Amino acid sequence: MLMLNQYRINVTKYLICMAMFMFLEFTLGHNKDSEVQGCKKARLKEDTCVYSSMAKISKPAPRWEGTAVIDGQFKTIKLSDFLGKYLILLFYPLDFTFVCPTEITAFSDRVEDFHASNTEIVACSVDSQFAHMAWISTPRKQGGLGPVKFPLLSDATHQISKDYGVYMEERGHTLRGLFIIDDKGVLRQITINDPPVGRSVDETLRLIQAFRYTDIHEEVCPAGWKPGSKTIKPEEVLKEWWPREEL
Repeated sequence: MLMLNQYRINVTKYLICMAMFMFLEFTLGHNKDSEVQGCKKARLKEDTCVYSSMAKISKPAPRWEGTAVIDGQFKTIKLSDFLGKYLILLFYPLDFTFVCPTEITAFSDRVEDFHASNTEIVACSVDSQFAHMAWISTPRKQGGLGPVKFPLLSDATHQISKDYGVYMEERGHTLRGLFIIDDKGVLRQITINDPPVGRSVDETLRLIQAFRYTDIHEEVCPAGWKPGSKTIKPEEVLKEWWPREEL
């Protein structure tokens, strides 16, 4: 009888242990599956994974310094060099590609229009300064870029691109990011495109002109505003502005 009771006790302990083991296995296995599923979800997004941005609207733009190609020469430039002027920081994926040269040449061809608005342009990619030099040294008809009227900045360490939130880790290059920084070094506008689509020179110039107008005048610019168009005074009641605009 004693042996039977001891047997029952041992069986009970065994069943309790097995139940605890199965419970722990289920719990840990469930958590592991969740982690695996999370990893799969992360992997599904790897091609579009970018770094979180330090660049915030109405805040000082992230500082940077690097080697650029300017007029066929290497030169170190930094963000503070452009204080007192507006700056367009133009990130593009790679040299010797397809959409990128159409954007850079379009901005270069209109650079005087930006200078008239006290604005400079810097284009930046993860290519080395040597790749930039080779690109501008190759004529457009031979697949190169030809001369450019603003600096091509090298971000070979990817740090600038990461700070501005445009670097794609898995692809090894950036999205098409456009950042407008004002004459005090404050970030005023951000546009980030998926690589297949280029950006508009006309819209960028319009934004520059609008921001500079609001810097000087105590007025704001409505949708689609262009120089010479009507503006709105902040204290003006909209119902007084609408009829005038519709005329």
